[in-house]
Amino acid sequence: MLKEVVFAGFGGQGVLTAGLILSQVALFSGKKATWMPEYGAAMRGGTANCTVKYSDGRIFSPGQEAPDAIMALNIPSFNRFIKILKPGGIMLIDSDIVTCDTNVRDDVKVVGVPATTIVNELNNPRGLNIVMLGALVKLMGDYSEQEAIDGMNDMFSKKGKNAFEAANTEAFKRGYASV
Repeated sequence: MLKEVVFAGFGGQGVLTAGLILSQVALFSGKKATWMPEYGAAMRGGTANCTVKYSDGRIFSPGQEAPDAIMALNIPSFNRFIKILKPGGIMLIDSDIVTCDTNVRDDVKVVGVPATTIVNELNNPRGLNIVMLGALVKLMGDYSEQEAIDGMNDMFSKKGKNAFEAANTEAFKRGYASV
């Protein structure tokens, strides 16, 4: 089993962090994982994306090939990455931000989550990436909700960011329940 996921959006939306969390969830669950970021010169407001691969076995190339899933947090990212999504793959979008023709390709599944609405309800605008990650984890089906939450919280605790554990957990659960 080898899975490839691309996280894409503007700098400052947390796409690199969301990808890092998924790679850490994979490692926390005993899998092998890679995380390869790519961003423009302007960190905030410029484009950013990362590729995460996780597997039970060796990962020979960390680069983008044919993603099983893509999380696009803006229209430019959707337009750029829909072309490389593997047939049968999942394109996850924040339906409050990304407007698109969901029938853009008949061989992929486009799933919208009203993530901006959810984070506004939670009064946690910085949790947008975590809401979307929760939805992605459920759609991928490789990790249980609790496995992913434990991996996410483990990663943040190692960085000394325990203060946000409750807010991140709630954001993740809302995203997970949204699909």
